[in-house]
Amino acid sequence: MQTTKLPHSTLEISKLCLGTMTFGEQNTQADAFQQLDYALERGINFIDTAEMYPVPPNAQSQGLTEQYIGNWLEKSGKREKVVLATKVSGPRSVPYIRDNLCLDRRNIHQAIDDSLTRLKTDYVDLYQLHWPQRQTNTFGQLNYPMPEGKEEVTLIESLEALGELVKAGKIRYIGVSNETPWGVMTLLRLAEKHDLPRIVSIQNPYSLVNRSFEVGLSEISHFEGVQLLAYSPLAMGMLTGKYANGARPAGARLTLFERFQRYSKPQGVAASQAYVDLANEFGLDPAQMALAFVNQRPFVASTILGATTMEQLKANIDSLDVTLSDELLTKIQQISTVYSNPCP
Repeated sequence: MQTTKLPHSTLEISKLCLGTMTFGEQNTQADAFQQLDYALERGINFIDTAEMYPVPPNAQSQGLTEQYIGNWLEKSGKREKVVLATKVSGPRSVPYIRDNLCLDRRNIHQAIDDSLTRLKTDYVDLYQLHWPQRQTNTFGQLNYPMPEGKEEVTLIESLEALGELVKAGKIRYIGVSNETPWGVMTLLRLAEKHDLPRIVSIQNPYSLVNRSFEVGLSEISHFEGVQLLAYSPLAMGMLTGKYANGARPAGARLTLFERFQRYSKPQGVAASQAYVDLANEFGLDPAQMALAFVNQRPFVASTILGATTMEQLKANIDSLDVTLSDELLTKIQQISTVYSNPCP
């Protein structure tokens, strides 16, 4: 297993990360234990979760993902063998987690305490703001909303609260998720100005059909050392080919949950099919080609894998053995000019 040392930290993370948002929804605790055991056997030491999980979020299952991981950590005794990352929820979408949900000091302190209880540990290695406090372009939304006025909760308040948690030993490093170039640079500037913790990672979507990170954020990653933890590298399964020609296999995510439309709009479907056809032309598994593309990008510290079956997990981890040729990369670039970032 390849590893990456996150700049501005001592964290040595595996090139592949086990994503866990299906634990508690599509995967039972027994499934979760099996995935965690196998991931570690294959050299994955990086586990990513969130207080909001599982997804799709709902009040009845919220927190189960962290509970399953905590139960596994307790049973296996392998806490010191893993780099554990979780996230605090921002405002909107999940008001049932806490009253007046936002990224202020009270919420951040309560969130980490609740997560540590569920995870059955006294610290996490990486604590991330799941999405911004402010209204901005997240989760596929285009057309900047141009919010009126200023947020009551400022970035400096969130950063100061995270700094308190670092001093308390509850978290080691901090990161962001679903952030923008402005947000990343502002947080870096505030950290330097006020001697507060520096963000060491950004977890955003990145795949063959969503290359938004390359505009602005990739340059920041290069010059500032804030590397990408890439989520949805298979575009919720669209890049595997299993949804080709409108297929909806039994038990598959897009079959079970019609709410997920980010990657199944007409241009996304057409682009996904073009990449699947290209993989077949070169005799490659489409999912492994899509993952290999993400794995090989210089700004990607780790690719987050989500799987509902052991077969999927094994095949996804095997993507590290796939190296894309210059000829194939050229053809990928040709497709990307025809279907320019179809699923931001």
